[in-house]
Formats: sequence, C-alpha cells, structure tokens
Amino acid sequence: MISEIEEELDIPLELEPGESQEWLEYELKEVSLGDKRLNWRLVDTAKKLAAKPGETINQACDDWADTKASYGLFKNEKTTAEKILSPHQERTKERAVGYELILAIQDTSYLDYTHHPKKKGMGPIGTTEQTQTGMVMHSTILTSCTGLPIGIASQDIWVRPEEAKQMSREERCKLPIEEKESYKWLKALDQTVKVVPIGTQVVNIGDSESDIFELFDHARTLETNLLIRACQDRAVCEPEIGRLRTIVGSREIAGHAKVKVPARNNEPKRDAIVTIRYTKVTLKTPQHLRKKKIANIPLYAVLVQEEEPPPGTKKPLNWLLLTTVPVLSFDDALERIQWYRQRWLIEVYHKVLKSGCHVEKSQLANADRLRPFIAILSIIAWRLFWLTYIRRHQPDAPCSLILADHEWHALYAFHHKSDHIPDDVPTVAQATLWIAQLGGFLARKNDGHPGVTVIWRGWQRLSDISATRLIFHPI
Repeated sequence: MISEIEEELDIPLELEPGESQEWLEYELKEVSLGDKRLNWRLVDTAKKLAAKPGETINQACDDWADTKASYGLFKNEKTTAEKILSPHQERTKERAVGYELILAIQDTSYLDYTHHPKKKGMGPIGTTEQTQTGMVMHSTILTSCTGLPIGIASQDIWVRPEEAKQMSREERCKLPIEEKESYKWLKALDQTVKVVPIGTQVVNIGDSESDIFELFDHARTLETNLLIRACQDRAVCEPEIGRLRTIVGSREIAGHAKVKVPARNNEPKRDAIVTIRYTKVTLKTPQHLRKKKIANIPLYAVLVQEEEPPPGTKKPLNWLLLTTVPVLSFDDALERIQWYRQRWLIEVYHKVLKSGCHVEKSQLANADRLRPFIAILSIIAWRLFWLTYIRRHQPDAPCSLILADHEWHALYAFHHKSDHIPDDVPTVAQATLWIAQLGGFLARKNDGHPGVTVIWRGWQRLSDISATRLIFHPI
C-alpha cells in the first residue's frame, strides 16, 4: 500500500466577522512608539500601504503632506521594527490559542538593493563572487500543522559587514556560534518560544542550513521540538556506532508513500514514489564542542528516498529528517514528512513580501529607515498570505470574515455588473475567487485554488474599486 502525502484541510481559524474592517488597527493595537501621534501615523500609513500593496510610499499616500509625514515616520528613531512587530506577535499568540500543535517555520531571505546604489548602510549578500548589496532577513512564521498561516513569530534584519565577505570558510568555521551568522537559528528559537501560548506544542522546522549541533542543544535547553533536514553525515554513538546515513539506510523499509513534488529547475511537477525508513539515533558531540560539556543528543531520523525516479529526473527526492518528536511507527514517519513539507510555506511568504509587496523597490535612504518599513510590509504580506489560504480552510464562512461591508459590496457589484447587493453575504470561497479573477485568475475547470500572485493583484484592484464605491455609496 502506498500512502499519499499531500495537503489536507485544517481546523478553521476562528475570527469574529467584521474584524477585517479594521484588521490593521486590531493587528497593531497596543503599539507603543513613545508618542501617540506616531502611533496614529503608523496605523494610518500601514492602512494605506495595505490598500495598495506593491506601491511606493508616495503612490500609497494621499498627497505631498501625507507622503512627507510618512517618510518622517520612518526617519524617526522611535519607530523601530521591534516595536511594530511586537503587537502583531501578541495577536499571533492569541490566534495560536486552541491549537494542540503548530509549526514554526524558519528561513532566510536576502533583500537585494543593488539597483539602489545611493542607499546607505547596505552590505554584501549572495556569494563571494557576486557584487550584490542589500540586507539579510531571517523570519519565522507560525502555521497550523496543515499550513494555515497564523502570524509572524520572529524576524531579524541585519547588514553583513564587508569583512565577512573576505573571510574564508575555515575562518568562519572557527568562530564561536554567537559570532556566526548561523546564530540566527538559535535567536529565532528564543523568540518563537515566547510567542507560543501555554498548552500548545510547537515544532520548529528548518531546511538543511539549520543542521547545527548547537541548535539541537539549544532546543533541548528550551524544551522545545525540532524537525530539520540533515545536511551533515554526523557521527552516531552507542548503542550503534557509525555514520548517520549508513545507519538509517540499513534499516528495513517501513513503507512507501507518494509525495507531490512541485515544478522547479525546468522540471514539471510530479508524484514521487518514495521509500521510508526510520530509527532512533544518538548524535555524537563534535570534538570542538566537547570542551563546552555539550552532551550527546538523542533524536529520531526519517529517511525519504526516491529509489526509482522517472527517466530524466535530475535530482531524485532524498530527504534525511532529524526530529526530537518520537517516531515509533510508519504513521508517525508519514506525519513528520507532512510537517516538513509545510516548510515551503516560508518561501511562499517571502515571495509575497518581495514580489507582491515589492519590498525591494523602496526608495527609503538607509537601513535604519528600511527596517520599520519592512516590518509593516511583513505584516501586510502575512495578511495577503492568510487571505489566500483561508479559502482552503474555511470556504463556507461569510466573506465578512475577510472583507469590510463596502469592500464585498463593491466586489459583488463589480463582478455581477449590478448595483443590487444581496441580503445573504457571499462566502469566503466566492469572494476570494472574485478577487483572484480581478488579478487574472481564469477559474477554468482544472485550475485548482487561486494562488498568492493573483490574490495580491486582485486585492490591489479591489482597493481602488471599493474606494470608488465609497464615494457614491458612503457609509
């Protein structure tokens, strides 16, 4: 029997209908920049940026005075990314209440400002050979175990020093973890634990870059769970001595599964038939960490291999997953694989931020002004991301869950070419489909769910349509 691993529907995220009318006020309530006027300006500017995601500050604002005030907001030293994200993190914590288990997905993205050479305070990004400049952003988003975005748990934005580019790999390896860029994984773990409500289990998920022995140890100290994709073939100690891949690969096949592989690297999407093996292992502490008295770490390993890939496959599926969550059966292994498959959601989120909100097109002059601006756009990107996925998890809810009255009235009237507004509120599924169609979604029989790209395009058009309707039908 071949088990099929694919996206499942989730328990709906409960929100009060009508909350969406002032969702940014709700998301940023209790924000404290040290000045009530700054607090008001922050919310006002955020609303205008949310109404026109992807537009520059001057395009989103009403006039020159409004634009100047918004630029002044980001220039003010009281306006920091940490203060902006703090109330959103509290809302994220509130939304996570009631879930028995959630996923905290970490990843790094590079913000490229090479095309803005006059920007001050930028640093090297990309490889040593590249001449790109910009900023590094490491984010953690909380999702349900089947992929509904709950909110941003942590975000750190920094500029690499120029001398970091000149260091060799050997020199970087000799640095203590606190001085390495990879320390970002440990910092994010600290911040995430604070956002998770009592009574909710969290599994922190990372790609192969997160295969850091100190991260396993830090998770043990914080008493939180990890699920990462192994990169290094580590030494394994008693009761079985050897190398990680050899030991896991020697186990009997527990079963087979079908994993949906998305299209990438000029290869079409496909179904991969994989074998699954699992076992408990104890990772041996590396030599350079033994003087710190870091103990060996017991974990569970799951090996996912596509042993007979289709002809022409350049890179067969081959995952070695390490987790602190017990894997005692084939069903447990399938569940851990399903959790890891949600990791790509952080990449989609970063795509929304960069391609949908156009965070790399900002004209702000330096890094200090960019950080709070990026924080605002990060919250807006989460909302657009959530808007895409709520359709899949709560399709029959009234669209007042996601739209203000004047917004769904305008959407209905525009779509039906009629000024008659029905008494029955359309569903989330209907409204998001109409929004997606505004963004170019064709809604053909086999087109599936609308994606984030057509949603953010449609949302921008809807903002203009609903604003126009307010002129003729004021509330």
